[in-house]
Amino acid sequence: MIVENELLAYPKYKIFQDPERFNFSLDSMLLGYFATVNKKMKNVVDLCTGNAPIPLYLTLRTKAFITGVEIQKNSFDLAVKSVKINNKEDQIKILNDDVKNISQKLGHQSCDLVTCNPPYFKYKETSNINKNEALTIARHEVLLTLDDVCKEASLLLNNGGYFAMVHRPERFLEIIDCLRKYRLEPKRVQFVYPNKDSTANHLLIEAKKNGNPGLTFLKPLIVYEKPGIWSKEILEIYNLKEE
Repeated sequence: MIVENELLAYPKYKIFQDPERFNFSLDSMLLGYFATVNKKMKNVVDLCTGNAPIPLYLTLRTKAFITGVEIQKNSFDLAVKSVKINNKEDQIKILNDDVKNISQKLGHQSCDLVTCNPPYFKYKETSNINKNEALTIARHEVLLTLDDVCKEASLLLNNGGYFAMVHRPERFLEIIDCLRKYRLEPKRVQFVYPNKDSTANHLLIEAKKNGNPGLTFLKPLIVYEKPGIWSKEILEIYNLKEE
């Protein structure tokens, strides 16, 4: 069953979702807000785009052309519908394709920013996976690994371009190693905490292609100020105002 939900409180963007499959969540909004955007950017690529929450969010921050890449046909169809209902077809194009080797199709050094909300968990035969294949593909590295993502991001990026990703804190050191393997120098990190007394459950990380060493740790991002009450930072992300 396909449902139409609000993506943001302002503006009233809509997004199509299938409750039985993987839907967008806060981590996509965090990444759209976190990624570095500047006026010089002309082309942006969002890998593992799902139903296109990140490309839609980025249209609030940039006039660059955005390409979303999604391998699952159902999610691709929802992304196309979501782009269309928000009248963003002139700025966003969605491809039903594999992230692996996508740089050969879009062109090496063809973009200024790559974003990705990838599968978080490694896959083994003993992994506790969801019986829903679509959810398994979205959450586990069945079709796409961290190494695949970093490799394609590096190939897509111009020299000095940015790669921004949301992931899990327990894989932080592995992420650093993988980024540097592909000449993506980590520049900014922000850990995300459900509340001030919890441990981090997500991290936002941004790297610069062929950048100079120098990593900045941003202040922790707290999701809930009190039980059921979003923090000011999260309210700002969901209620982005026009400049």
